[in-house]
Amino acid sequence: MATEQELQSLFNTLDTDKDGKVSLNELFLSPGLSAIITAETGVSSPQELLNTYGGKDGSITFEKLKKVVEEAGNLN
Repeated sequence: MATEQELQSLFNTLDTDKDGKVSLNELFLSPGLSAIITAETGVSSPQELLNTYGGKDGSITFEKLKKVVEEAGNLN
């Protein structure tokens, strides 16, 4: 389980281009952090996360990620 602050910090680390979204490429650049994200969201892979919850551009915003983590019951 993560706090919102921990989730935000993780998201900011993954968002290497600082556009406010995390793309599949950014997730693959940090496999350890990607594993944490997929565990917290309850999905099996970064691809599934983005395919299921991401936008049409293939990325996910912090607010959407936070909602997915909340729905998985993993946000303190």
